[in-house]
Amino acid sequence: MSNSQYTVQQDAVVAIDYTLKDSNGHLIDSSEGLAPLEYLHGHNNLIPGLEKELLGLSAGDEKQVVVPPEQAYGPRQENATQIIPSEAFPPDMQVEPGMALEMRDTATEQVFEVFVIEVTPEGVVVDFNHPLAGETLHFDVKIVDVRPASPEEIAHGHVHSAGHHHH
Repeated sequence: MSNSQYTVQQDAVVAIDYTLKDSNGHLIDSSEGLAPLEYLHGHNNLIPGLEKELLGLSAGDEKQVVVPPEQAYGPRQENATQIIPSEAFPPDMQVEPGMALEMRDTATEQVFEVFVIEVTPEGVVVDFNHPLAGETLHFDVKIVDVRPASPEEIAHGHVHSAGHHHH
């Protein structure tokens, strides 16, 4: 059964091909040569500004979407860097610039990502800003497929990859 007229809506599973560029036209990310990105619509699995623009599209549709920072990764915060002493890392861990690290706030138990800017003798300099904070994002999106999500997918808030379907 084909869902060719099923449109992107709350609790739809959407497969997209996309290319993401910054305002200068530099390629940031693309699904080119990879499987389409599948996501569950309406569950914060995509940045809000992109998700909003895909609403109502159906398989085969293409759209160019420009997302301002407020609808993407937020504005850059100044002075959001911190040095983490080297001994805080496991000795066998290779820390490199550009890596995302998960940190836990011991007070609130919140886990958040920080991004390594540089590794110095004193420690690792991390930035709390997402690398794309402050960027206006330019997406070229093609809707490959849209289908209703299964009850399990909705309950879990994300797509279950093929091979793990429980019927």
